[in-house]
Parts: sequence; C-alpha cells; structure tokens
Amino acid sequence: MRLRPSLAVASGVGVCMSAYVPVPWVSPLLYGAVFLGGVYYLAADLGAGPGLLSWRTAGFVAGLAALCALDLAERRRNLPRVPMLLARCGLTGAVVALDASELSQVLFVLLPFTAYFAFGRTTALVLGALCLAGLLTGFLLTAPAWYRDMEYVSDLLMVGVGLVLAISMAAVAVGEQRARRELQEYAARVAQLSAATERNRLARDIHDSLGHHLTAISVQLEIAAEFRVLDPDAAGRAMTEARQSVKLALGDVRQSVRALRDDTPRPSLSAALAGWARDDGAGPCVSVEVTGDEDGYGTAALTALYRAAQEGLTNALRHARASRVSVAVRLTEDTAHLAVTDDGCGFAPDRATPGFGLTGMRERVHLVAGSVDIDSSPGAGTRLTVVVPRREGER
Repeated sequence: MRLRPSLAVASGVGVCMSAYVPVPWVSPLLYGAVFLGGVYYLAADLGAGPGLLSWRTAGFVAGLAALCALDLAERRRNLPRVPMLLARCGLTGAVVALDASELSQVLFVLLPFTAYFAFGRTTALVLGALCLAGLLTGFLLTAPAWYRDMEYVSDLLMVGVGLVLAISMAAVAVGEQRARRELQEYAARVAQLSAATERNRLARDIHDSLGHHLTAISVQLEIAAEFRVLDPDAAGRAMTEARQSVKLALGDVRQSVRALRDDTPRPSLSAALAGWARDDGAGPCVSVEVTGDEDGYGTAALTALYRAAQEGLTNALRHARASRVSVAVRLTEDTAHLAVTDDGCGFAPDRATPGFGLTGMRERVHLVAGSVDIDSSPGAGTRLTVVVPRREGER
C-alpha cells in the first residue's frame, strides 16, 4: 500500500484551513483518517501484516491516541514548545513505524506545519527536510533499489509535495494573522488618538464656553457689589447681566450635550457674536462688528473664530481691566480675519506663561490651518489677531 493523491489533497485541505495556530480539528481529522485506513488494511487482510489483534496494532492505536492527547493539552495549556515538538516527532515516528499500511506517512506533513506557528519558517524548513531525509533513510534500509519502484518514488514525491504545501500554507496563515494583529494594534492606536483628540476638544469647549460665561458673571457681580450703594441702577443692570450670562452658560451646556448626541448645527457667527455687544455703563464697553459672507467657511473654521474671539474677550474682562473691547471679524473670499482689541493694562507676551485658554485657542486655530498673533505691551492694551483660510470642500 502506498500514498494516494487523495490523501495528499486531504492534507492540503487541512493546511488551507489553518490560521496562525492550526485549526483544532485538522490534526484529529487526519489522525482519524490514518486510524480508519490502518484498521481497514488489517481487517481486510490487504497485506502481510501482523493481523488486527496484535501488539503492533495496539501500539499503532495508542500512538494515535497519544498524538490526539498531545494536541488537546497543547491547546488548553501553555506548555513548553521544544518538549512538545520533540514529543510530537517521537510519537509520529512510532506511529509510522507501527503502521503496517504505511498510510501514516502522511502525518509527516503535520510536523513542519505545526512547527511553523511555534518556531517560524527556518525551523519548519529544517524539520521538513529531516522528514524527507528520514523517509528516504527508511527506503534505503528496507528497499535498496527503491528508486526503481514507482510506488516508492511516488511515496517520496507525494510526501515532498505535502510538505511544501504545508509549509507554504503555514507561511500564508502566519502572515495573515500577523497582518490582522497589526491591524488590530493600529485600530487600537487610532482609537486612543481619537479619544485623546476628543478629550482635548471637550476640554477646549468647556474652557471656552463655561469659562467665558463664568468670567462675565464674576465681573458683573463685582460691579454690582461696588455700585450697590453709589449707583443702585448700575448694580441692578450688572445683576441683570449676570443672570443673562447664567442663562447663556446653561444654553452652551445644553448645546454641548446636544452636540454629543447628534450633529446639531451651530448658529451663525454673526448671531453668536452679536450677543456680546454692550454699552450700558455697567461694565466694559464691548463693540462687535462682522462683515462679509460666512458661506464657504466650514463649521470648524467658524468655531475656531468664535472661540478665539471668546477667549480674547474673556482675557480682556478677567485680566486686562479694560474699559473698552472691540471684536471685529472680516470675512473675505480667501481668508477670515479676527481682531480683538482692548485698552487694558497689557502684558509682555514673550514673558507670559500661556494658560490653557490660549493653548487651546492656538490648537483649534492650527487645526484649520490658521495663525494666531498677540500684540501687547505693559500699559498699551492688547490686540489679538487670528487669520483662518477658506478651504474648498470644508464642512
């Protein structure tokens, strides 16, 4: 009895179904096929074997059972790889030696195939060469003129082809699994970067919206406290403005929550800035001027302009002790220009440590390919200039 093409195809099928670690059912299926073929060979008395009931048959069956147990233990536990490989080689050699049908020679293809996943290509190639050398040695010892017998030559060729297919398919499976793992790692990195970007965005939004309104509330309450005796009307207007700022802050919070739930459109830039204008004598005078058409500017660019203007106004109210603040936006066909100017105490930009607000504003503007410039000096006020380009296809 010699190897048949159908058996080589069967081994190739097992190889094709592998993925990084051999498919669990491939080895047991091949063991089962070898067992049935060997038992049938003995039961049908197809050769001059020892018979179905003999110590050799019992050893053959016990060897196959030991291989199945070895595979099961290897899948369930993290066992040492080298002893497992040596045990597999020894059991396979014993089964081949005890099998009277010689069908078990097909099990040689499993040795380099499984070794590829544990040790890599070099070990699999060396093991495949050793399998062929072992088979050839057996032929030389049992049939010196084997090369004249087509059955022996066919055996050697079929085992060689099976080994080549096994190693090739193992290489493809390992490469695919490696690519899958790299893709998973890349997806994890992208998720981490996306989470970090979203955290930074939320931090900027909280600082820019709530920070601005809380600053306005603080300024109005200070004015109310100072003027409650000297000018009750001004104090009352300051309290009204503080209450209005509270409502605006609540509105920004609700809008941020809606934005997290769905893509709620923002109001126009001119409408959003118009609510800041004031000249009632209860605090710094704020003038707002917006010229040009917003069409063609994406949400990100308009939001960057709005938050930059908000940060400039907040700093003028909180730190500069300004009496007048002007916010001017000029929208052209190519670029948008924002200028926030105050007559406050000013500062030295090269010596000042930028806070989170300025850092977040620069980040937001740079994300839309814009630029930020701060011109100030002690006692000369501050001018914040932001330029954002208009880009086609921007949303």
